[in-house]
Amino acid sequence: MSYEKVSQAANVIIGTKQTLRALKSGHVIEVIVAEDADPRITENIIQTANEANVPITKVDSMKKLGKACGIEVGAATVAITH
Repeated sequence: MSYEKVSQAANVIIGTKQTLRALKSGHVIEVIVAEDADPRITENIIQTANEANVPITKVDSMKKLGKACGIEVGAATVAITH
């Protein structure tokens, strides 16, 4: 379900640094986090999303999340923006 949401979203931001920047700017409507990503990478994103009251959806695979975004590598986090 969430993979489909990512692949159909008009505006997605891929990657941890870019997701964090978008969260701080207030443009994110949902964050997708891969459960198999390193927690040291994702904990800051999750904390920032919670502080901004942005919903977080967890998916099981970085590889599938990257593929849903149309990239050949895994993605730890993806932000869906306005």
